[in-house]
Amino acid sequence: MTVPAASGWLAVAASRDLARRPLRIVHAGRPFVLFREAGEPKALVDRCPHRGARLSAGRVRADGLECPYHGWRFGGDGRCRAIPGNLGPLPSFNVPTLSACEADGLVFLRVAPGEAPPYCSVLHGEGVVSRRVRSLVRSSLLDVAENILDATHTHFTHKGILRGLSTRRNRVEVSVTAGEGWVEARYEGEPRQEGLVSRLLEGERSISVGRFLAPGICELEFWGRGKINLATTFHLRAEAQGVVAGIGLMRGPFQNGLGLLKAALFMPLFKTALWQDRVILNAVTANAAYFPAAKPAIGPLDVMRANIAAILAGERPPAADAPVRLMMEL
Repeated sequence: MTVPAASGWLAVAASRDLARRPLRIVHAGRPFVLFREAGEPKALVDRCPHRGARLSAGRVRADGLECPYHGWRFGGDGRCRAIPGNLGPLPSFNVPTLSACEADGLVFLRVAPGEAPPYCSVLHGEGVVSRRVRSLVRSSLLDVAENILDATHTHFTHKGILRGLSTRRNRVEVSVTAGEGWVEARYEGEPRQEGLVSRLLEGERSISVGRFLAPGICELEFWGRGKINLATTFHLRAEAQGVVAGIGLMRGPFQNGLGLLKAALFMPLFKTALWQDRVILNAVTANAAYFPAAKPAIGPLDVMRANIAAILAGERPPAADAPVRLMMEL
């Protein structure tokens, strides 16, 4: 398995969501407006420099995005192209831009430095069944990312969905490796789980992998004998302080049409698991308000948190220099 390069791109919308009307996206507390120019996605800061109106409330015209307040129009390069009623030279007003592109049915924004092309999911191209969900949770990016990649909470938060109802556990070997902008944990020795997802969809399991990629991509891979049975990928962004938005992708092999049936069965379970995570994360955030000075305890099985925190801070993850290997029961 090859670890994808951290690219600096995040998926923020589906291609089909960006049609005739502009679309407002908030990242790190700053709003952007997405629209199409000559069919290509463009991104501007969602503020008209004239009186501060939201450009996303305007209309897409042939020569740019029209502000709903006074009709000033701006192109995908951010330059003002028209001021209705003006008979003199056009002043050089500009709106800040952000790089945008489109790949695999998704619209991406470049929210961090990187040279690699946008990364969507480990499973892509023909022969893949894909389904998509949106998420919004009151939490931190670190806590949401760790939650997605944490195997130990599933026995309690997702009992019956991702795990079985019994208390039986299996001894699993965990290897944690990392590099610049990425960390992954590989779990070996766990048979197919007893939850509904595994029983209905997954089949035989040989290994599972949890991975975090800068700037905010979490990915889970579930492997059978020499192939991926199921992959879920989450593109996460901090909308504002304490609010995390994301796009979740569920993908699996087509399998002569069987993958379509599996996807139909999986989506309600997938959405239920996301709801369960949202409930517990919202509750944790609400409770934290009563203990502003408290710091989370880092237990011996919390193998991803310090690495994710380092990556989010722009630092080298600890496992890049000191890989971790341990045994746990799952």
